[in-house]
Amino acid sequence: MDLGLKGLRVLVTGGSKGIGRHCAETFAAEGANVAICARDQKGVTDATHALKAHGTTVIGRAVDVANKSALEAWVKDSAAALGGIDIVVANVSALAVADDEAAWQAGFDTDMMHSVRLVNAALPWLEKSKAASITLISSVSGREIDFTGPAYGAFKAALIHYAQGLAFKLAGKGIRANTVSPGNTYFDGGIWQWIENNNKDLFTEAMRLNPTGRMAKPEEIARGVVFLASPASAFTTGTNLVIDGALTRGVQF
Repeated sequence: MDLGLKGLRVLVTGGSKGIGRHCAETFAAEGANVAICARDQKGVTDATHALKAHGTTVIGRAVDVANKSALEAWVKDSAAALGGIDIVVANVSALAVADDEAAWQAGFDTDMMHSVRLVNAALPWLEKSKAASITLISSVSGREIDFTGPAYGAFKAALIHYAQGLAFKLAGKGIRANTVSPGNTYFDGGIWQWIENNNKDLFTEAMRLNPTGRMAKPEEIARGVVFLASPASAFTTGTNLVIDGALTRGVQF
């Protein structure tokens, strides 16, 4: 299937590793030009170098997405370098799972407001695109109460509500908005690798809850993100795509 991504301009936050890196990789492999950001300069440099092997334009910058001015400057500069913006993917999370005020603040600044600011900063270019798409990465923790902290789940649920509102508000302008809710996803340098090495009881419990007997691979999540964001899914807007290997039990209508 041709996803219709060749030549489109894509921004991915948190694009140096994990789900974000595999999203950027898949977009580039499909012929899209990609801008990524993440906090770690070396990670961004290494990812950018690797992504260029696909033969498309790839740029990257170290950005703390919780910093409003830095995030907005990255969006503006990326649009200038790529010649516009067609697709944005908000992928960064503070992973704030503690039950304290600091977790609520971190989740608000990073998970919630980085997504809002990314959308707002990109809108002038999205409004000019013929394939405009917004995809926010939520989580199954936004659908049901689990072992994560209350702030993490609450903000992931808020992202789904926010995207649904965007879909309705922006439909007349030809801009789509959706969310993807991954289940537990394992990759090198990721939170679940850290838990495996530092909290074996929690890791064992999480594995027990996965009916497939394993966690997702980041590329499995990324393929869903890229399809949903692509022109091949042009009539899909306002939806929440759950990719969790049947981890959650709540029925989504």
